[in-house]
Amino acid sequence: MLVGIHQLHYVPWLRYFEKIARTDVFIVLDNIQFNKNGWQNRNKIKSATGVPTLTVPVFETFAQNLDEVRIRCDVPWRRKHWQSIRQSYAKASFFSHYAGFLEHTWSQDWQMLNDLNRHMLPFFLGALGITTPVVYASDVNVPGTATERLVNLIKAVGGDTYYSGAYATEVYLDAGMLQDAGIGLELQRWRAPAYPQLHGGFVPDLSIIDLLMNCGPDSLDVLMGGAA
Repeated sequence: MLVGIHQLHYVPWLRYFEKIARTDVFIVLDNIQFNKNGWQNRNKIKSATGVPTLTVPVFETFAQNLDEVRIRCDVPWRRKHWQSIRQSYAKASFFSHYAGFLEHTWSQDWQMLNDLNRHMLPFFLGALGITTPVVYASDVNVPGTATERLVNLIKAVGGDTYYSGAYATEVYLDAGMLQDAGIGLELQRWRAPAYPQLHGGFVPDLSIIDLLMNCGPDSLDVLMGGAA
């Protein structure tokens, strides 16, 4: 059984969803340490003026876990994010398919970053037609850190092979520990496919919102390598 594992992200990019679609079970790390320079609270879209980053402002404390991160409600980020989406994608072919959910989401008063991201993830999976079971790490009580924890999570869901980003073996993943635990390793070799976009030439590695707005029900085929 092929298992993917990744942190809980805000309006994730395409690579994130390819990993979910490709695996038999996907584990969301929702209680890992927060990385203020990562993608847990931000991502990129495409606009007429460039590639802006949508960032959820948060209160930062040293070494806090992701499930402890509180959103700064004194900053009008929700209105700004919706305005950015509306201005950037109002003329996209499938804007009306997803605008209602996004506008409603950003009209709500979110307090915790995890709550916001856990609310949005099932919607994006449903919009794409991805049916991979999703398990949250906070619901799986396993010990360990780094690769040791990954091994325990994979075993907890009955997996025997880990689907990992290729970069992980250079940064934190101990492939030898996986092998010793009897877990195979499959590296994600996926490359961002080109698809029709608004506002000029193609830009890869944007939020899933960009793909959905432009390709609608064909988004999963595009994501997995099909033609737009």
